[in-house]
Amino acid sequence: MFWLPKDKWAGQSLSGLSPGAGGDAAFRLFCMPELSFYRAPNHQQLTERARFHLRRADWQRIATPVADIQAYIFDPDRREPLGTVLVVHGWTGEASFMTAIAEPIRRAGYRVVLFDLPAHGLSGEHSTNLIECARATTMIGRHFGPLSAIVAHSFGGMISLVAVEGHAPMPHALAVPRVVLVASPNRLSQVTGEFGEHWGLDSAGSRAFEARLERVSGRPLSCFTVVKLLRATGCESLVVHDREDREVSFHCAEEIASETENSELLTYSGFGHRNILFAPPVARMIVSYLLRSEGRRSSASIASAPPDHIGLQMLG
Repeated sequence: MFWLPKDKWAGQSLSGLSPGAGGDAAFRLFCMPELSFYRAPNHQQLTERARFHLRRADWQRIATPVADIQAYIFDPDRREPLGTVLVVHGWTGEASFMTAIAEPIRRAGYRVVLFDLPAHGLSGEHSTNLIECARATTMIGRHFGPLSAIVAHSFGGMISLVAVEGHAPMPHALAVPRVVLVASPNRLSQVTGEFGEHWGLDSAGSRAFEARLERVSGRPLSCFTVVKLLRATGCESLVVHDREDREVSFHCAEEIASETENSELLTYSGFGHRNILFAPPVARMIVSYLLRSEGRRSSASIASAPPDHIGLQMLG
């Protein structure tokens, strides 16, 4: 895509620009995670510490049309994995921030695949967008699949569901039976609204900004809600959220869980938006959900098998 010098936009406002210029600048800024106001001031220190936990992973560089993607694979101790779980970080984050959740999943017997989204972490490019991130997710998921589940944090949840849905301009859908959504927003329009407000866009500038996003995605922003995407995909979901999350309102989790079928809501208090990724009780419940789902799938497989096949499975 494109790149803008970081220093040029530090502390700037778009309020003095015409709607067209302001919308264009907002779109460019929105597509650059490095400039996001969501990124912690000590982001570099956090990444240096977090990447230590990737040292035992199998590092693989995967070439995709949107970017060269850095992937990290953790194999379980058991010879045959229960399945493969894809772990997707949030906007401005990176794979290393997800290792505290990934390790308990690995210990439970799964192969766990983490990766840096385009323009994040050690992957290529300086800028990206929802569709490019979803394309990268699809390609990584298909490369390492079949997948048992996706575990995603924050905006990574919407990215993952766009990949699973596979609506144009996506090349194809990513097959996965269930997703775990940790601190996920529900509506893209709310995310863009907060972004425009932060950068001082007026209503006309905001409309121009959203129009640019809609041209990239090929459909209205109103199509991008987690509720609509879950309904379209038919995925089972575990919705995990902290009541005191100051970045993504707990109301988002309530909407998602109440307006979709096959969704469970798991609530916490005191962890917030980011520290929920490092909370042992959260990781334990996610693992429990994955194992329960795996058990249901195995039981359904046995129940649908011919009698002689059932006998072989039970003897084995």
